[in-house]
Amino acid sequence: MRFMIIRKADAATEAGELPTEDQMEAMTAYNEELLKAGVLAGGEGLQPSSKGARVTFSGGTPSVVDGPFTETKELIAGFTLIEVRSREEAIEWVKRWPESDVELELRQVFAPEDFGDAYTPELEERETRMAEQLDERSADETS
Repeated sequence: MRFMIIRKADAATEAGELPTEDQMEAMTAYNEELLKAGVLAGGEGLQPSSKGARVTFSGGTPSVVDGPFTETKELIAGFTLIEVRSREEAIEWVKRWPESDVELELRQVFAPEDFGDAYTPELEERETRMAEQLDERSADETS
């Protein structure tokens, strides 16, 4: 099962402060541990909300509001995607996070079987084709 570890934003991340070399080293070491354990599935840091936008829909009409957004506690500064056997294993990985003053959120990612009959064989086939294309693109980018 997949889980997303969400690193919440704070005043520093929203101000666009970049991590120090020591912080980058600690995060890279953590990611290497995840990789060695075979549980790392992805992850990225996010730019401050001042460089983003929110799009809301009302009656099918989109409305765009540019950042920054004031409710820092509701914002995301980055994420790590892991594939583990259980929620408990995911929590153990979260507990090893290298930052000491940070708020993290753990969320399970939907799997196809979670959608029941709404996930038809045709939708599964289309999703499989897209996943294959993404894998090919990723392989092309690394070669």
